[in-house]
Amino acid sequence: MSSDDVNKGRRRFLVATTTVVGGVGVGFAAVPFIKSWMPSARAQAIGVPVEVNVQKLKEGQLLKVQWRGQTIGVLRRTDEMVTGLSKVDDFLADPESQNAEQPEYINGEPRALNPEFLVVNMHCTHLGCVPQMIPQVGPQPFDANWNGGFYCPCHKSKFDLSGRVFKGVPAPTNLRIPPYSFLDDDTLIIGVSPKGAV
Repeated sequence: MSSDDVNKGRRRFLVATTTVVGGVGVGFAAVPFIKSWMPSARAQAIGVPVEVNVQKLKEGQLLKVQWRGQTIGVLRRTDEMVTGLSKVDDFLADPESQNAEQPEYINGEPRALNPEFLVVNMHCTHLGCVPQMIPQVGPQPFDANWNGGFYCPCHKSKFDLSGRVFKGVPAPTNLRIPPYSFLDDDTLIIGVSPKGAV
């Protein structure tokens, strides 16, 4: 075997090895570059709509989910809860939600697309604490005429079962209502308004 044959074989081996190693190197270098185009998990969580199956929610039950770093409550109200909303109108600072932060398609006492389901941002509009839901009607340490609703233990703000703020408490406005819509009878989606809604 001549030295030319050995050199050609060696050259082919070196070229093939260099090509493979270079290709792997380019692949490793490209992965972080390509990944940088994709939003992080945190960025995805910030803006991604959240689907909630409301079929298994029992009457009077509150389900809390996270959307855009906020706690959103989905309350399945009983008929009594809905009909009792007007009983507290005289005690509320903004019973018609004229100064509330809510989509234009949300109106009336129930503040909901479907009166059975309240979808509300659970953060108090005073300093952002998360109020407790106290659905029981009757005297409470913080209100002798309690008709059910949300009570913020941080600074004693009170809201009714539609998230409307009572007079004379630190919270300046009603609890916020996020944009949402129903995909079907059993599923709502937080972060997406109904088609055609402003």
